[in-house]
Amino acid sequence: MGFLWQDYKKTNMRNRINYKMKQLLKILIGAAWIDGIIQPEERKYLHRIAAEFNLADDPELKPLLSELKRVSTAQCYQWVEEYLGTNPTTEDYRELLEKISGLIYSDGDVDIRETRLIEKVQSLDPSQKPPKTIIGSFLKQVQTLYREAIKE
Repeated sequence: MGFLWQDYKKTNMRNRINYKMKQLLKILIGAAWIDGIIQPEERKYLHRIAAEFNLADDPELKPLLSELKRVSTAQCYQWVEEYLGTNPTTEDYRELLEKISGLIYSDGDVDIRETRLIEKVQSLDPSQKPPKTIIGSFLKQVQTLYREAIKE
């Protein structure tokens, strides 16, 4: 029983890591499209990361990597939100910022839309805001109700 549980935990952890890497690569592909065209240096960077993550032949990513499917700006921002979630880890945040920065600076030309994406990611830095908790949300609602009651 113990060996089966350990195998399950290892498989589950591998699947979660693979899922995060896949999400990150999708964001990078979206970031490459954000200025309307994937530059040769960005393409090279994406393929290097795909190989590094062992995702070059992933059926979901292959059309994106081969540029058969264009990624909209809105989709890219949605993927960023999904990747980081409501309580992102510092590790996930830093990896995302590092990889996006590497992609954006790879072609030596930073477009204003790429700058906005970096600013959006920086605004999600978990070290810059208090963690969201159920109690914190509840207290905020109570404070709002209390203020409204005092006004009346």
